Amino acid sequence: MSMAAGAHLEVKGLTKRFGGLVAVKEMALSVRAGEILGLIGPNGSGKSTVMKLIMGIERPDAGSVRINGVEVAGWPSHKIARMGAGIVFQHSRPLHRQTVFENIKLALLPDKLTRLFADPEIDERVRAIAARVGLSAVLDRRPATLPFADLRKIEIAKAIARDPQVLLIDEPFAGLTSKDTAAFSELICELRDDGRAVLLVDHNVKSVARLVDRVLAMYVGECIAEGTADEVMRNETVRRVYLGGSIETAARPESSFRDSIAPFLAVENVSVHYGKAQALENVSIHVHAGEFVSVVGLNGAGKTTLFNTVSGFLPYSGDIRREGASLRGLTAATIARNGIVQCPEGRELFTDMTVRENLDLGGHHLSPAECANQIGWLFDLFPILHDRQKQAAGTLSGGEQQMLTIARALMMKPKLLILDEPTLGLAPVILEQLSKALERLRQTSAISVLLGEQNVTFALPHADRVYVLEHARIVWEGEPARFAAEAGTGYL
Repeated sequence: MSMAAGAHLEVKGLTKRFGGLVAVKEMALSVRAGEILGLIGPNGSGKSTVMKLIMGIERPDAGSVRINGVEVAGWPSHKIARMGAGIVFQHSRPLHRQTVFENIKLALLPDKLTRLFADPEIDERVRAIAARVGLSAVLDRRPATLPFADLRKIEIAKAIARDPQVLLIDEPFAGLTSKDTAAFSELICELRDDGRAVLLVDHNVKSVARLVDRVLAMYVGECIAEGTADEVMRNETVRRVYLGGSIETAARPESSFRDSIAPFLAVENVSVHYGKAQALENVSIHVHAGEFVSVVGLNGAGKTTLFNTVSGFLPYSGDIRREGASLRGLTAATIARNGIVQCPEGRELFTDMTVRENLDLGGHHLSPAECANQIGWLFDLFPILHDRQKQAAGTLSGGEQQMLTIARALMMKPKLLILDEPTLGLAPVILEQLSKALERLRQTSAISVLLGEQNVTFALPHADRVYVLEHARIVWEGEPARFAAEAGTGYL
């Protein structure tokens, strides 16, 4: 791509390797004064690494980074900051013993011992910055007493303290309510209108579409598309990366599921916070007995939080019911013993134990005869596990470990199986094997499945209904075929 004339930020040929992994490969981008460039891509695509390379947090192996025409590639962070660059990290990092006023003031203090005492005008400057970002009313309070949105405002205040001409913002809306998101969007636009060059990093186009002037999409360290938000959303390469390929559906109508009392699982207006960050906001879903439901969403949307809440690991407001009876107050162990079993994203196998020993642990509550029958059924479902049953779980391939994780959960004979990102990092041949196993479950058992995925090409063929989770909220629900028709703009 050609560099823009007069750009505040210019990047060419930027490359970073971590051992044998090429995290960023020959990256090129430019951001002009008064422009917002959105940098998007799935988790692990290299977005955050690009930001760290620009700011000097990581040292590039090759390439050029110019701020206002000055080459800064490889410089330490504090020198790059002096050249006019600032960064707002995704996670707030205030000094908790200091007030908001003191946190902002520290960002303004001189960085030379000969100028250790602050200029008397700094206090006035602190108050002006606080007013700009909406912190004037809380200057005397400490961070621990503030709502999450105000913690994010402190990070922005610190980043703009020295009036940077280049501002990098990582995942600005993570953990924010819709009201706070609107306020932050307005603030970011104001910073752009000041004449700053803003690089805004997020997982998906939809989050930043109303803010950005241009979008650059990354995948495995490289640029795969660039243009307006609408152009990138409709780009076939971007769609393939996010959606995984062509979408096929084979849904059973919701009317075909006959619950005796109420839906097997009903999540009603559930909200969850991690500290001050909101991870789920008034989420409601339901799963009928025997139904396969997919919750799709990009990384960080809240899928794992939802599943951990259902499984009893997290406190929540709202209600979660199984066949009409509330699960509140039940331990995670009780919920699992009673038939709601989760396969975690991280697998969490006992890697030093054999395949058979891991399966035996999953079925420890069964009689010997029941255990033998269940293992025989699972070896038929996943034949490779029969061949590997004496092998240590840690020596299996990633795909084999995923099969073992699912099989261990099925040893508990669950009524509802929760699968959290089962396809993460797996080769296409393994995806096909998992797909066939899920289809056999769907056709030959009465089990219910709640599947969380960002790969909708895997999720939709096994779904009777679909929910889309985005920034902690359910934003869409319906039949897979309708989702497929609307996925071009609705999911991205």
